[in-house]
Amino acid sequence: MKSVKFLSVVAAAALAATAAFAAAPVKEVESAKGKVLAGENGMTLYTFKKDAKGVSNCNDDCAKNWPPLMAASDAKADGAYSIIDRKDGKKQWAKDGMPLYYWVKDKKAGDITGDGVGGNWELAKP
Repeated sequence: MKSVKFLSVVAAAALAATAAFAAAPVKEVESAKGKVLAGENGMTLYTFKKDAKGVSNCNDDCAKNWPPLMAASDAKADGAYSIIDRKDGKKQWAKDGMPLYYWVKDKKAGDITGDGVGGNWELAKP
């Protein structure tokens, strides 16, 4: 009976750890400019200077070049990572309130070709 209780506790702890880990699909990667944030796919993430905390101003054509880091409808905020509602009704991850995006011209993990584009895009830093 004790082993059943122990396994139940272990299973619950593993589930809780998995849920916390799954909350923000972001990791740190090394780039030519040091550590940057990247999505689970290893591609660099960026922030947009024209955004406000909790608000994405990159929609339509902008979002084609700067795809948002989308959040599942059941995703949960975690620490510095929050979830915002986009104009199209979808959910997007943000760090410290600032929405996170990929850049279509980055081709491999660690690429940072979007840094400084148009004077409006910055590397997302850990």
